[in-house]
Amino acid sequence: MTSEPRQPPATPPGGRPPVVGIAEWRTAREALLVREKAHTREGDAIAAARRRLPRVEFDGTARVVGPDGPVPFLELFQGREELVVYKHMWYDGAPHQGQCEGCTTTAWHLRDAVHLHARGVSFAVLTTGEWPEVAAHVAFMGYRQPWYSVRDAPEPVGGDMGYLTCYLRDGDRTFLTYATTGRGNERGNGSLGLLDMTPHGRGEAWEDHPAGRPAGREACWSWRTDADGAATWGPTSRPVPQWTRPGAGPVDTLGRRHGHS
Repeated sequence: MTSEPRQPPATPPGGRPPVVGIAEWRTAREALLVREKAHTREGDAIAAARRRLPRVEFDGTARVVGPDGPVPFLELFQGREELVVYKHMWYDGAPHQGQCEGCTTTAWHLRDAVHLHARGVSFAVLTTGEWPEVAAHVAFMGYRQPWYSVRDAPEPVGGDMGYLTCYLRDGDRTFLTYATTGRGNERGNGSLGLLDMTPHGRGEAWEDHPAGRPAGREACWSWRTDADGAATWGPTSRPVPQWTRPGAGPVDTLGRRHGHS
């Protein structure tokens, strides 16, 4: 007896998309591509508007503290015309595992600026931590980008942390040109963009998933894990990038006193 070919269920289990042939997949993919292209073009238009934002001049001689001691902010340009910085939140007195999870994740994705340098753009990380604590954290994490403490620096050198910020130099004159925070920082985190392409996405509750898909978790739930890689925000967890660092074992406290944002 010849059995009938097995047909996929009309409603796949677990909210998964239906199974189709390659021709039908291509048709659906091409329809989505139209929307993706429109999204790209709108992004281009927004970038064009961003390049036309007014700028704010500020004192480029404002001092920041790095491995060589206090230096003027102008030095962060490294002779280039443009500068992008990530402003890393900081918890005074906290051990490495107690520093900001989201900032740790973003900084981990921005470890190499070779392509920025090739286009005349420098990169640095700024934070409000006292330099001895910051230097120890940079060494522990193995960061290769320049870090500076802006603890006592005025805006727009210091100010609120958790921002991607752009600056422009015209000789010895310095200007603020752009800043973004929240999901605007996702441009510095390539993993989130790749997750958005996958069938399960980021696995976060706010996402729109097919009916029947298990509910996601809170935003950024995977930024901290325990020693076994299970996502948790408990006292035994660490920011995920730290588990690759020598000596980053389980802990029992985040050691946080107060934060400087």
